[in-house]
Amino acid sequence: MWSQRRVVDYGLAKRAVVRSVRDGRTLPRDVCDAQPYLLRAARHFGEPTERLCPVCERENVTNVTYVYGDSLGRHAGQAKATSDLAVMAHDYDEFRVYVVEVCQSCSWNHLTVTYVLGNGPPDLVGQP
Repeated sequence: MWSQRRVVDYGLAKRAVVRSVRDGRTLPRDVCDAQPYLLRAARHFGEPTERLCPVCERENVTNVTYVYGDSLGRHAGQAKATSDLAVMAHDYDEFRVYVVEVCQSCSWNHLTVTYVLGNGPPDLVGQP
């Protein structure tokens, strides 16, 4: 996306959690704890993926995208379709996007990536 910046990928953290479950150090019930609201958001606003749930391996995970930011007003904290983000990036100064993968079968959920969008000033990394 044209204004995407400050990307944080949580893939390493996810792999560590999955490895801990597979090695028996963590119980599946301790990581399969999605709240009812998140499961509802996955069902109604989520976007299906081709990635199999890493815990139950019965169903593909669904991505749920949330947006937060002072400039969003009533839209802050809402689940949004990825297609909505391009329009929002033009309409709002700056907001943070959180993508959570959810298994609707076993309630696995994990934050996969966060990033900033918006038409605000670009980050001036390394500039005086």
